[in-house]
Amino acid sequence: MKKRDFIKSSVWAGMGILAMGKTSASESRERKKREKYKHWVWENPDSKENEPELKLKYKRFYEAGIRGIFFENDSEKHFMTAKNAGMETHRWMWTLNRGEKTLLTNHPEWYAVSREGKSCATHPPYVGYYRWLCPSKPEVTDYLATRVEEILNKNYVDGIHLDYVRYCDVILPVNLWDKYGIEQTRELPEYDFCYCETCREKYKAQYGTDPLEMKYPSQSPSWRKYRYSQITNIVNTLAKVAQKHKKEITAAVFPTPEIARRIVRQDWTNWNLNGVYPMIYHGFYRENTTWIGDAVEEGIHFLNGRFPLYAGLFLPDFNSDEELQSGIKNALDNGASGVSLFGRIEDNVLNVLKQFR
Repeated sequence: MKKRDFIKSSVWAGMGILAMGKTSASESRERKKREKYKHWVWENPDSKENEPELKLKYKRFYEAGIRGIFFENDSEKHFMTAKNAGMETHRWMWTLNRGEKTLLTNHPEWYAVSREGKSCATHPPYVGYYRWLCPSKPEVTDYLATRVEEILNKNYVDGIHLDYVRYCDVILPVNLWDKYGIEQTRELPEYDFCYCETCREKYKAQYGTDPLEMKYPSQSPSWRKYRYSQITNIVNTLAKVAQKHKKEITAAVFPTPEIARRIVRQDWTNWNLNGVYPMIYHGFYRENTTWIGDAVEEGIHFLNGRFPLYAGLFLPDFNSDEELQSGIKNALDNGASGVSLFGRIEDNVLNVLKQFR
């Protein structure tokens, strides 16, 4: 597991003076600080792109400081071209949100059930593609481990990147309330998961109570902890698969430890990962770019050096290059090892990113 380099700034200053002569200590610190940044992008490979186009594209990515790509789909052409340009290539996998027809048809019993008693297999919450599997079922864990095995068996894949590794949003980010015509000032039963028989029986075996019989389940610390543990078990099981292949495992998670636990039951500071990519999408929470630094600071604090944190930034949230520059700077100044960008990587984005190589 790669750890962030916490060498003291005074050491960097000394090394800079020896190596660069007249260069000031502060300039040397800044240069060394920038050298350890490692930026990423989330990418859906386009089969229509030819090899010369890809070579140019990924060369420009690398020159801007991008050192890794999360590919949502398999494409040996894209993976190998990116690798040849000097970047790591990881497969981006939807984990617990899976709507394959084979699963829906053959294993509807694997899907999560709301407090209302409705299954994601037949009644997806919010949107049609929200088909959440129940993390308490051993069959689900085995199924996901098999998928990870298949991905990591390919020699051009450097690692696995987990997305949707959580429960359904019991509360959406505030900026989405208008879109869906709801006000989620409390946990509503139709968005609260999972109350299937497996979850209820396992929880009752530990705590002696059926969560469906609780008057205020949202106020039960043990019921929350139970669900945190189910997600953590999934992640750490998949981490063992990655370790067996000697490849990295990372995850896209909700922006801060507190928000992640509260609204999607993610306890990501206790996962066995090589890196974490909190989706610090400030516009979703009606915050400005200063909050990006706050979110990074919280995550770094609770990780306590377990593995590096890379700030996930949602490009459509930024209204100008200056705002994007501010967001990246706030992330890096508060301890992020780099940023990961979601959205179209245009020339202006690459030019901003070059300032933080």
